[in-house]
Amino acid sequence: MPLTKLQFRPGINREITSYSNEGGWFDGDKIRFRFGYPEKIGGWRKAVDPTFLGTCRALHIWRTLGLDTYLGVGTNLKYYIESGNTYYDITPIRVTTAAGDVTFAATDGSSILTVTDTAHGAVAGDFVTFSGAVSLGGTITAAILNQEYQIATVVDADTYTIVARAVADVSEITVDGAYTPTPVAANSSDSGDGGAAVVGAYQINTGLDTSVFGNGWGAGTWGRSTWGSGASINVLTDTLRLWKHDNFGEDLIFNAVNGGIYYWDSSSGLSSRGVAISSLLGANSAPTIATQVLVSDVDRHVIAFGCDPIDSVGVQDPLLIRFSSQESVTDWEPRATNSAGDLRLGSGSKIVTAVETRQQTIVFTDASLHAMQYLGPPFTFGISKISENITIQSPNSAVAVDDRVFWMGQNEFYLYEGTVNRIPCTVRDYVFNDFNFDQAEKVCAGTNTENSEVWWFYPSANSVNNDRYVVYNYLEQVWYYGTIARTAWLDRGLVQYPIAAGSNGALYNHEIGYDDGSTTPASAIEAYVQSSPIDMGDGEQFIFMRRMIPDVDFRDSTAETPSIDVTTRIRNFNGGNYLRTTTSTVDQETEQVHLRLRGRQFAMRVESDGLEVGWRLGSMRYDLRPDGRR
Repeated sequence: MPLTKLQFRPGINREITSYSNEGGWFDGDKIRFRFGYPEKIGGWRKAVDPTFLGTCRALHIWRTLGLDTYLGVGTNLKYYIESGNTYYDITPIRVTTAAGDVTFAATDGSSILTVTDTAHGAVAGDFVTFSGAVSLGGTITAAILNQEYQIATVVDADTYTIVARAVADVSEITVDGAYTPTPVAANSSDSGDGGAAVVGAYQINTGLDTSVFGNGWGAGTWGRSTWGSGASINVLTDTLRLWKHDNFGEDLIFNAVNGGIYYWDSSSGLSSRGVAISSLLGANSAPTIATQVLVSDVDRHVIAFGCDPIDSVGVQDPLLIRFSSQESVTDWEPRATNSAGDLRLGSGSKIVTAVETRQQTIVFTDASLHAMQYLGPPFTFGISKISENITIQSPNSAVAVDDRVFWMGQNEFYLYEGTVNRIPCTVRDYVFNDFNFDQAEKVCAGTNTENSEVWWFYPSANSVNNDRYVVYNYLEQVWYYGTIARTAWLDRGLVQYPIAAGSNGALYNHEIGYDDGSTTPASAIEAYVQSSPIDMGDGEQFIFMRRMIPDVDFRDSTAETPSIDVTTRIRNFNGGNYLRTTTSTVDQETEQVHLRLRGRQFAMRVESDGLEVGWRLGSMRYDLRPDGRR
């Protein structure tokens, strides 16, 4: 009997039973499909040697006229600019006290210092830098006091505590990104208060790393449902810190989602911090709070979504859109002599996010989709409703590819390309049946244009952090998934490789090599793809499997002898266990593998766990012969 060539449908399908998916792939991890065939994805290496504080959920890259490349990194604790393998903290200052407003108190034998500052406005986890302090008289010297501290606890509106530390080294973090200062204990001589010249410079309040939900009585709307039903209500009470950012020429404009809007002037140098745009010289009616800020590339307007109106500063209107005058970051007052103005959406309850394409900006509310286009004078911008009754999972779950926008909704995936359509998804139930919806705000989308892919990273049901991904290959229109912990993603462009943020305070270059560079030394990536069972005929006839002729390409592998393991499994019935399993190691010299397997159905699994091994699977062939009952 001639050899049987196995040619499977591309993509993974989990929407039907494994048996019904005969001729397709049913499971996999860290693989992709290229021209219909599976291959191992590329590996990753650390992009920047130092680590940052907090969890990164936003990345933005741009280049100055002087060809300096800057990478904006927004975390729940800080906002950094990475340049030259160094992170520069540009987190804005919320308030700077007058000299003498801050005092310290120490306790003998304790490293905990109590700081008094009337109406300090800080929350636990905030950062403050002290200057002008003198020694408390003992081990707590001026050098120990005059540095940056992270607030440990807030006692009340006027006092908080810090942990005295010896060295001003804010890079002291654990593998999970936690801030862990080295403590210094006070002694009996530390009876001073720091002197009359102490100044405290408070950075803007830090944000949460995890969305917080409340339940029970008082959670949600008063009188909702029947008496006592509040015990079952689960209401989002505080959201995690997300950032939005864009470059205005050489400079950066950025905002914390539903927070302040800030500007960083590159000409001031990397040691300078961002400042509120409302504080810039010549600022006129600039918004002070927004859901998102971006720069319209074609017409050079700064646009603030979900911001405060001119006549009610600081009071956020979640459906209001305001735009500055053309070529200005400071002029926001609409006048006959400029192009500043505003628009207000008429559907939905809040703007969730906005995504810029080549020709327009797509604006998402929690219930509708709108297209915003530049019209020119006198109206500047116009907006039209595209669709209603759509959902979006998070502010970072939408991404543009040219003039198309892909996004993850609640239990659906969507595509906008002139009209809104649901994307048929062969792994939808697999994804959303194992999904932590309480942490849906953490979902982040990214493009990998080299491979025609859109990636979504999301938290599985038993995880509070992103630990999985799902990929849509829009060129081949297939789906696949896997497990990687990433919190933000930036496609290649100004840099050679895609950049992603890990949950350990590190950035990684992706699609480089075939190993996991998050460890030292690098470790192997375990990748596999598994087929659905295949019948001989209609599954009534027994088959005898004699040999396998492999077809695999180890191109670009740097291992001395790259190999994969091919597992063939045999069973008699759909619901039965596999009766016999044979695993064979296949390398580039393997011509054939001899087998002795007998049954009605068989399935194949290809996997690798070796260092520096990359592979592309072709059309495997099996020597299959009809066999009778014995």
